[in-house]
Amino acid sequence: MPKRLSLKELSRYNVGTWADIIYRNALLYPNQEAFVYGDTRITFADFNTRINKLIHALHKMGVKKGDVLGILSWSCLQFAEVYGLTMKGGFIASPFNPRLREDDLEYIINYSEANTIFVGQELLEVANSLKKRLPKVKNFISLETAAPGMTAYDDLLASNPGEEPDIQLDEDDPVCIIYTSGTTGVPRGALYTQRRFIEDSKILVIDMGLQTGHRRVQITPLFHIAGNTHFRSSLYTAGCNIIVKFFDAAETLEIIQREKATHMDFVPTHLAAMLNLPDLDKYDISSMKFLWYGASPMPLEVLKKGMKVFGPIFAQGYGQSESGPAISHLSKEDHNVLDRPAKEQKKLSSAGRPDIGVQVKIIGEKGKDVGPGEVGEIAVRSKQTMVEYWKKPEETKATLVNGWLHTGDMGYYDEEGYIYIADRKKDMIITGGENVYPREVEEVLYRHPAVLEAAVIGVPDEYWVERVHAVVTTKKGAKATAEEIIAFCKKNIAGYKTPKSIEFVDALPKNPAGKILKRELRDKYWKGTQKKS
Repeated sequence: MPKRLSLKELSRYNVGTWADIIYRNALLYPNQEAFVYGDTRITFADFNTRINKLIHALHKMGVKKGDVLGILSWSCLQFAEVYGLTMKGGFIASPFNPRLREDDLEYIINYSEANTIFVGQELLEVANSLKKRLPKVKNFISLETAAPGMTAYDDLLASNPGEEPDIQLDEDDPVCIIYTSGTTGVPRGALYTQRRFIEDSKILVIDMGLQTGHRRVQITPLFHIAGNTHFRSSLYTAGCNIIVKFFDAAETLEIIQREKATHMDFVPTHLAAMLNLPDLDKYDISSMKFLWYGASPMPLEVLKKGMKVFGPIFAQGYGQSESGPAISHLSKEDHNVLDRPAKEQKKLSSAGRPDIGVQVKIIGEKGKDVGPGEVGEIAVRSKQTMVEYWKKPEETKATLVNGWLHTGDMGYYDEEGYIYIADRKKDMIITGGENVYPREVEEVLYRHPAVLEAAVIGVPDEYWVERVHAVVTTKKGAKATAEEIIAFCKKNIAGYKTPKSIEFVDALPKNPAGKILKRELRDKYWKGTQKKS
């Protein structure tokens, strides 16, 4: 770091890259807090220096620009620094969902072609059990604690210089792979460049009115596209990220009070948990300026109570792993309709209007644009959509058509341009902000010796918004309890994908071709709600 600021030093890295943003923050705001994690506080100057040390360390280990760095960890300070390492060092970040089972992690890590993996302390045992099944991974680095057979993260910081690396990046250099799942549950990696992540960050900065010095509570996991974009937008504006590893309602409110937080992003389940605290009134949350939610619909009653407690500071975002994620948002002003007629409140069930720099169209069955009120597939065009699916050219070709990202979400729009989701990707369930594809759960259910047929649907839940619900028929003469089937699933699939309720029926409704009619199963649960079955 130069002893005194100079304009020449500010132009060290190419404009339009994260190396430029990170270094600029260190030069202009060296003593300003960049991250708070528990009792640890890191300034922008510290962040830059620590990243430099990691870049030098990886170069010594033979890791080159363009190599993929896997991250298997829950959110923590070191996770954020690894993101910074890839952004400035020219590596490609590949965050993995730590909730996945070992077989799924084996597949996705090998698919990523990562040669180095940073492992969080809660995942050390999992990583060690996978080592022999990951032939491309040469380096395992433990994040928050030393671990046998792995390089300690702190040792890399202690043994390497903090000087600026001799490296230059371009706007179109790849920077991150964010994973999504197809309807079969097979992961696909959405590849992003420096430019595309910056374009997306700008949109969230505008939507949330972010400024230098704002303090955000980072609840959404850093391995998600949502957590990733909120992390980036604060970094872009030299704001502070207060990182929370595991959400706890009371702890979150204490953080807001202690840190005088101004912004927070969450899923509706988080808000419901905070509002249900018996001693909610004891927390000073007056510093909050903006609450951003997404990932699943917000129940109207929860929103009403939330606005009564926090004030009219709510906004909603709609996006997906392939879109940057910014597609549309429902602004704070759009939320201020709770005291108006029901007709004006309808927009609260929408996904808002397209973001600045985003074009949206609704495509009908014949591939033509449809008019207001007509349901079709939502397609998106912007400068921040993914470049491609990592190592999947055919799927890329099917999803990116003439510059338009075909989302797989069905919806319609009204004459004011508000977008309404009519159905989510096929039969996808969003529970507590996590995507669950029914087919993957059904395949596990079919492995139970008593199950003859199974259909998995999402049903309303006060806490999770939607919960995974299985409707099953049993084989003749076979018996099983709901508890037994749920326990079986827990052993074979990630916890958030496991059904939380089981319904036994004599027969599943089917069409003449024998296809199970999930619409009929859902109707009795969703009838009278805003959700389309």
